[in-house]
Amino acid sequence: MDRPIRVLVAKPGMDAHDRGAKVIARAFRDAGMEVIYTGLRQTPQAIVDAAVDEDVDVVGLSILSGAHNTLVPRIMDLLRQAGLDDVVVVVGGIIPDDDIPALKAAGVAEVFGPGSDLDRIVEFVRQAVRERQRIG
Repeated sequence: MDRPIRVLVAKPGMDAHDRGAKVIARAFRDAGMEVIYTGLRQTPQAIVDAAVDEDVDVVGLSILSGAHNTLVPRIMDLLRQAGLDDVVVVVGGIIPDDDIPALKAAGVAEVFGPGSDLDRIVEFVRQAVRERQRIG
């Protein structure tokens, strides 16, 4: 890749707690990635529009509200409709273990819960982007 990895960090839905989103945005930025943070209370369509406009490699969704089973599949569907099948999607927040398989079946690359190691997340994203580029 000739340019830094571009990551969109978004807070979908009515969740108003963004500390985790800001922490991961800083970790990505410190790792040399370009970060676009959309702010609080974003609709699925607004997130996908921003991903298209910013030509991102990764969408990171931070969800604490419990609406992940509704919001994430909708975002994944809209990304596919926009032709962004190659974008890596990661989710962080309070996600019950029982819900993770359905999110991955919808196309999420990985789910990171509270206390996840930031270096591990950054490395996962780097590897996932490299893998997608090889396939694409």
